[in-house]
Amino acid sequence: MTRLSLTRRGLMAATGTVGVASLLAPRFALSQEGSRLIARSYSDLQVLDPAFRLSAPEGDIMECIYTRLVHRVPGDSWEWELDGAESINQIDDTHIEFALRPGIMFTNGFGEMTADDVKFSYERVADPAMESPYADDWAVLDHVEVTGKYTGVIILKEPFVPLWTTTLPTPTSCILSRAAVESVGGRFEAVPPATAGPYNLTSWEPRQMTVLTVNPDWTGRVPDYEEIHILPIEDERTAELGLEAGDLDYTWVAVSSIKRLEEAPPEGTKLVRKPSLAYVWLGMNVEHPPFDDQRVRRAVQHAIDVPLVLDAAYFGAADPATGIIAPGLVGHRDANLYGYDPDRARELLAEAGFADGFDCTIDILNKQERLGVAQAVQALLAEVGIRVTIQQRDSGTFWTLGSEEAGEAWRDIQLLVQRFSMEPDPSWATAWFTPDQIGVWNWERFNSEEFGELHRQGLVEQDTEARDGIYKRMQDLMEESGAYVFLTHESVGVLHRDGVEPALWPNGTPQFTDFKKA
Repeated sequence: MTRLSLTRRGLMAATGTVGVASLLAPRFALSQEGSRLIARSYSDLQVLDPAFRLSAPEGDIMECIYTRLVHRVPGDSWEWELDGAESINQIDDTHIEFALRPGIMFTNGFGEMTADDVKFSYERVADPAMESPYADDWAVLDHVEVTGKYTGVIILKEPFVPLWTTTLPTPTSCILSRAAVESVGGRFEAVPPATAGPYNLTSWEPRQMTVLTVNPDWTGRVPDYEEIHILPIEDERTAELGLEAGDLDYTWVAVSSIKRLEEAPPEGTKLVRKPSLAYVWLGMNVEHPPFDDQRVRRAVQHAIDVPLVLDAAYFGAADPATGIIAPGLVGHRDANLYGYDPDRARELLAEAGFADGFDCTIDILNKQERLGVAQAVQALLAEVGIRVTIQQRDSGTFWTLGSEEAGEAWRDIQLLVQRFSMEPDPSWATAWFTPDQIGVWNWERFNSEEFGELHRQGLVEQDTEARDGIYKRMQDLMEESGAYVFLTHESVGVLHRDGVEPALWPNGTPQFTDFKKA
């Protein structure tokens, strides 16, 4: 395995995009051999520690190289099946018994997976001292009791509604080797000290390619593809060209390309369209003047014509959002509290002392659709006197902007366009905006004690109607703060070659271990 000694800061600076020239290099044109799946990811891996992962593409890799007790089943419903567990049973609201399959081996000589590794992995995420941004996934974990080499009991402090949807089947619950993680000081970044899954991480070239190969010691179902080559290509249209040229087998496409590709897919390809749970919004840093004045933030909300923004950026392929929780999930709102009213926006700016407007910046990830959103926002805000400069960032820079751990850039955020991936429970939408997430993922620095308390209540409330009310109120609080303009949940388009049968979750997320040769 390629072993690198990059620091996290150095790694962030190294990440970026792969261009068309790299796609067409002969070493990538290998899919015709049939044993290699060549897939596009929208960002490079940065952290493969499940407790500190940064992006959804890292989760796609974790699905391949780690084991959970249970994992998701590809298809049109959010179901799960046994993975590393031989059996698992919730015996009451707070006790879950499990037995591991014997013979699951960690790489690099770290031996067989045991119940103690399960205990270590789950309690590590929940430990406040670890400061994992995913601690909420195990928010009510009391401890894991080891009852035998392969058996144990997960003991909760109280009932936990998202346990089987957004905790146990997700990367948060990947099982790590206690001995391996402790051998590197308790935390790692891009290169795990040991893995245990259907694939091994064979090599990683930053900004170029991640190679996964079938794990010869894996005792579960053997995947169809001996190798998976994952290429980090930030620009969807570059990836579309790569697939059309025969240098990719699978890619997500730009939302704005979905209609065109549905009507006329390139020869030898198929397009799959899925509803998205993700959410896109315009955010404002409530601590940065003049956005520390709620009147200014409300003026921005009234200045944005969301349908116009979406038409400009997505060409009719995305619908307006009413919050961060998508249709079909508990907590989805029917309407927003504040709408397009440029005259009211001008009145509020005048009240705040900005009758002549002001200058500000908007940070975006360097993607065509984000640029389209930012340009439409720029034009709309100019109509009320706010002059916006667009700052495009590559993925390595953008995804650390609001992190206090990564430096001082968080102090300079004013406006930003952001998109978060989502899991099929509303708590996964609200988790990132609590007071505890300020300086982690809460880049608007929205600080509401009521929001934080409601988030905790939503994790344990078992009555569906009550949960629905909790999450609707939380989105009201976000919008009332003035720090958010909810834009869209987008849509997911997957383009793949005829010879590949992709395995996708209901929201279009790939499960590479279950891809098959058609």
